[in-house]
Amino acid sequence: MAVIVVTGIPGVGKTTVMKRASEGMDINFVTFGTVMEDIAKEEGYVKDRDEMRKLSLGQQKELQIKSAEKVAGMGKVILDTHCTIKTPKGYMPGLPEWVIKKLNPEAIVVVEANSQEIYNRRKKDTSRNRDPDSIEEIEEHQMMNRAAAMSYAALSGSTVKIVFNHDDNIDEAIRQAKPVLE
Repeated sequence: MAVIVVTGIPGVGKTTVMKRASEGMDINFVTFGTVMEDIAKEEGYVKDRDEMRKLSLGQQKELQIKSAEKVAGMGKVILDTHCTIKTPKGYMPGLPEWVIKKLNPEAIVVVEANSQEIYNRRKKDTSRNRDPDSIEEIEEHQMMNRAAAMSYAALSGSTVKIVFNHDDNIDEAIRQAKPVLE
């Protein structure tokens, strides 16, 4: 069993890159938030995803632990999640110690792009309600993700791979990601 964590800030294309890189492979693609939502519904905590943020911190932690245990038992998995979450009070770890140790990932893939590219992608994407971050804020968030990814690697013994998903060059991003999946 192997968990490969894929992360990147909103608008970088992490899901697209990793789904394409894993095509034809015997590997499950799982979103951590969806696993948490399913367990929260099973436990009777919520009826829909929007109610999850209203749960107590204790319930949130319990859901994170149960979700990590479930994912760790799924076999070979690409786990789509956030390395850090930007809040008005600062950055929160997306994979706190109690989660990363349960997941015990083999690798962490951080998908990045130039800050201007991410800024432009977010402006064009009217299907999402993304934060209106400046280019400097996008750069800072990517830097925080790198630092967090290395911290998670230190806790789990995993490797960290940076994959660059530049505009009009997804094939190169896929080529960079494939060795981690093999």
